Amino acid sequence: MLELDGSIWFRSGAQTWGGKNRIELLAQIDATGSITAAARAVGMSYKGAWDAIDAMNNLAGEPLVLRAVGGKGGGGTQLTDRARRLIATFRALEIEHRKFMENLSRAGLDASGDIDLMRRFMLKTSARNKFLGTVIGINQGAVNDEVLLRIAGGHTVTATITRESTKELGLQVGKEAIALVKASAVIVGAPGPGLRLSARNQLKGKITDVRPGAVNSEILIEMDGGATMAAIVTNESAADLNLGVGAEAVAIFKASSVILGVLD
Repeated sequence: MLELDGSIWFRSGAQTWGGKNRIELLAQIDATGSITAAARAVGMSYKGAWDAIDAMNNLAGEPLVLRAVGGKGGGGTQLTDRARRLIATFRALEIEHRKFMENLSRAGLDASGDIDLMRRFMLKTSARNKFLGTVIGINQGAVNDEVLLRIAGGHTVTATITRESTKELGLQVGKEAIALVKASAVIVGAPGPGLRLSARNQLKGKITDVRPGAVNSEILIEMDGGATMAAIVTNESAADLNLGVGAEAVAIFKASSVILGVLD
């Protein structure tokens, strides 16, 4: 039997409030009256919980959680009535959403892959480069983690993110994630034996398009497997490096320039 799954996310205009984890955080605060206990219950750090609360307060335009004066535990922390209504609305939507997914399954629609693909299409960001991939390794550090993502064509994109972000995104080997890289963060190099750089990401390909502007040009580099990387370089640099259609090129960008996201 086909089983479909999905999740609900709240949005306010173009802003995303969050989904089940943040609502559960609010519910745990209401149940325990403690940020520390609520964060522990949902698997967040104390700092991560407050970051989520601050983000929700800002997006709501009014307080959802009232800070209590006191120690780190914040004893006596309370939800506002607005937050409790939000939880109730989310619970009701979850019930209806579950019914919807069950109806799709009963109808025998093999739509699981299509639904997932549509979610990817609807992802809107200002980053020119978006790559879906699978986590193939995580090298943990004291503060930051190095995450390796395998994308189309067998290429590897390396990202450096905080350990807190790794945990909150639920990143682990085998999990799908999306890598975002601004075109302005990509350096274009001409491959050759003398090319030695410290940048973690160096993806080889061929230039398929050059779109000149008044000052800068957008360079499109197609890699094996069909993935395309966009870069912004000055017109002068494009001319100096002979960056024309068909020329081999290397897309170079730092691991710290990569933003990772998940579609959970």
